[in-house]
Amino acid sequence: MSLKTHPLDPLTLDEIQKAIAVILASPDIGPRFFFEQVRLLEPRKQIVRSFTIGDKVNREAFAIVWSRDTEKVFEVVVSLREEKVVSWKNITGVQPVIVQSECEELERIAKQHPDLIAGLNARGITNLDQVSIGILAVGNFLTADEKHRRLMRGRCFFVENPGDNPHVRPIEGLVPVADLNKMEIIRVEDTGIVAIPPDRGEYRYDQLPARAPQANLDITQPDGPGFIVEGHLVKWNSWQFRVGFTPKEGLVLHTLEIRDKDAIRPVIYRASLSELVVPYADTAHDHYMNHSFDLGEGVFGAQVNSLTLGCDCVGEIYYFDVDRATETGHAETMKNAICMHEEDYGILWKHTDSVTGNTEVRRSRRLVISSFFTIGNYDYGLFWYLYLDGTIEFEAKLTGMLYTRAVEAGLSDEYGTIVAPSLNAMIHEHYFNVRLDMSVDGDQNTAIEIDARRIPTSENNPHGNAHGIAETIVRSESESGRDSNPDDARYWKIINQSKVNSLGWPSGYKLMPGKNMRPMHQPNSAFLRRAGFVNHDLWITAFDPEQLHAPGSFVNQNEYGPGLPEWTQANRNLVDTDIVVWHTFGLMHVPRPEDFPIMPVEYIGFMLKPVGFFERNPSLSVCPSVCYGNNT
Repeated sequence: MSLKTHPLDPLTLDEIQKAIAVILASPDIGPRFFFEQVRLLEPRKQIVRSFTIGDKVNREAFAIVWSRDTEKVFEVVVSLREEKVVSWKNITGVQPVIVQSECEELERIAKQHPDLIAGLNARGITNLDQVSIGILAVGNFLTADEKHRRLMRGRCFFVENPGDNPHVRPIEGLVPVADLNKMEIIRVEDTGIVAIPPDRGEYRYDQLPARAPQANLDITQPDGPGFIVEGHLVKWNSWQFRVGFTPKEGLVLHTLEIRDKDAIRPVIYRASLSELVVPYADTAHDHYMNHSFDLGEGVFGAQVNSLTLGCDCVGEIYYFDVDRATETGHAETMKNAICMHEEDYGILWKHTDSVTGNTEVRRSRRLVISSFFTIGNYDYGLFWYLYLDGTIEFEAKLTGMLYTRAVEAGLSDEYGTIVAPSLNAMIHEHYFNVRLDMSVDGDQNTAIEIDARRIPTSENNPHGNAHGIAETIVRSESESGRDSNPDDARYWKIINQSKVNSLGWPSGYKLMPGKNMRPMHQPNSAFLRRAGFVNHDLWITAFDPEQLHAPGSFVNQNEYGPGLPEWTQANRNLVDTDIVVWHTFGLMHVPRPEDFPIMPVEYIGFMLKPVGFFERNPSLSVCPSVCYGNNT
């Protein structure tokens, strides 16, 4: 370990290789295995906060490994300094996520199965190279004798020519079901022949006529960017934080702090995506089974894109590479996995004095930290923005391909949209949950729900104009599970009651929800049994370092969450203590013809704004920009 290594720095290639070697030396693993993840086991907060450069830290790696020979899941902690196992747990009754090699194996053995070949031949397909098989988890739709098997369903698509879009011509009604551990097809379901949709869904530049090139729009910073990068530490304007990455969550921000006068003040200890789940509305065939947990059933972080200058990111860019373990037990580097740059963001504040004619203007800019992930047919961008006035924003960008099924010509479906001849794009939702380990001026935090309060017309409100706010302290976990309420302009404050400014305001940040929706599935549905966290927009828990994912750590083939609905039953105190805020937000996607064959980006997210954290506008000290024109 370098003496400059920080306790929160992601594992290096060398550390990953050491951890893997130690684990594979155990006879419990056997020759057939895969790694779900290998990541830094983050040290206790006290260790992180007391660390100074030069301190030696006993860094530890955390791994989840699946032994296919014994059908056992192990959680392992390895001391990297001592190169030995310090914790080895056999986790029973769970299935790890599905990894890429299993998907490839399923496609290979499915194409060898006589029932699938017969079903394809009946549909006029004899060339197996024209068949692409996508993978879907089985969820919690299992018979009693299937529950202990590691199962997966295949979704077949027709790919007429090499390089064609593999997501738009479904071979409907033909579903291979595989035991992934034994790597055998246990059955091929065939619900009947439906003609293959004819549209090839071309979208690539070399496949379509293109408009004339757009006028150049150059973003330059002759003096270089305004941020400083020291390893994984970033300093920008008043902000400083650490960039992290895990195989499951992807991009993580650590120790987000802001300078106020001569003090560095903490705001968030750790911010990360907790879960992303996409349930579908279609009742036909087996499509009702499809509610995909992108972190709980697949290795979300492992699907990160290598970003390209001028396309994914524009301007003066800094890239972070990511070292990671492959599922087969090797270490590799993903180049340009995280992009960071500055953006102009219009007017920060402005006022023209009508008496003197003086105008004061300050331009806003923001720091952008982002990654993009491809999960099957969908592509997701995760963006964190930091602003000059202390605002923090999270934004998800949704694009990629629709999930489709074939229908008879001329037919429509009330649970989907016809986006091309004989092609139905199913109605679905995207629910995100972001975990915010808050640390507003320290760990002694309290959450307060704020609602607009209307005052009835009375002797004290004769003109009917009075209105204010009502505050509700969330005192314990039994009071967690709060919901947005646009009618009352609801938001939530996270405050530190022991830190009060000269105006008497406790130091705080408010969470301002963006667009959202209530769950569309019925309360007793299979989806909501596993995704109970989507029933509420805001959950608050007492800090527990092992609680990182809203539906729990092992979702694949699990019948129930357990996650947030279960954890909050502990009813731990939430006042003046170390709390974690979990924000769920979602959108319903009713596909449009304009979403075919590839979807323009849809945006969703939320903001965190200081409230009482500063005594006045913290951006007063921002330098004015040079103005051009006649007015001076």
